[in-house]
Amino acid sequence: MDARQELRDFLISRRAKLTPEQAGLSAYGGNRRVSGLRREEVALLAGVSADYYVKLERGNARGVSESVLDSLARALQLDEAERAHLYDLANTVSAGGRPAKGGPKPRVRPSVQRILDSMTTTPAYVRNRRLDILAANQLGRALISPAYADPRRPANLARFMFLDPAAPEYYLDWEPMAGDTVAILRAEAGRDPHDKALQDLVGELSTRSEAFRSRWATHNVRFHRTGVKHLQHPVVGELTLDYEAMELPADTGLTIIAYSAEPATASRDALSLLASWAATLDQDQEHGPETRAGTRPGSLQPGQATG
Repeated sequence: MDARQELRDFLISRRAKLTPEQAGLSAYGGNRRVSGLRREEVALLAGVSADYYVKLERGNARGVSESVLDSLARALQLDEAERAHLYDLANTVSAGGRPAKGGPKPRVRPSVQRILDSMTTTPAYVRNRRLDILAANQLGRALISPAYADPRRPANLARFMFLDPAAPEYYLDWEPMAGDTVAILRAEAGRDPHDKALQDLVGELSTRSEAFRSRWATHNVRFHRTGVKHLQHPVVGELTLDYEAMELPADTGLTIIAYSAEPATASRDALSLLASWAATLDQDQEHGPETRAGTRPGSLQPGQATG
């Protein structure tokens, strides 16, 4: 990924989203060829010369100061994720396109797996920034079992989201979640544009999915920290779950995603039923090969979950 081109496209996309009225420049309206801000208007708001801003928008950010980036972020009204992405792109350009020195690939330590396994009533898994699922507890594997239908490992949530026809059935709010998924990958591409595995994933999804390709072109970025997901699980039916994302400071790039349901709700009952089904499935696997991990459980009915 060309960091200069990425910076150029990101600045253009943010400028296009901001109207003169939103920026407090309604007096500069009149006849306009673009709906967003002009370059000279961004320069005015950021307190830099128009020539300097044009240079930045062409991807020439070598030597740019933090104060200029802060002013630019304020002028474009960037949120926290967008501001971080701007800094990531500018730092990569300033580094001359050299890949950052990376350490060993993060792995899920045994202690982290023990923590997951201790969360017996909470679906949880560990993912990296490419949305690979690296570890899960029993209930977590059951909750995201449709994503394991693809035999490739590690299972990848973005690949499931855009390439598996079961995804729109599983994610009841597929549209906003699809946008969030792309925004997470876009933010990671700015943070580490030399990640070969990420480049391969983006290339595959861009080639095979118009839905991914169109969203990737928006240059939207997002942090994934907390929220609500609405799922249609093939075994227990509809679930409304809160989720929390908890980064592992000792394992850079790894995050625990944990789900919970409101007490005394249908989703709480469905989650309990899913736990029973997961326990039964594991018992079947211990006693014979007829039940295979990773198969899509779409043919099972809720009544079968408890035996």
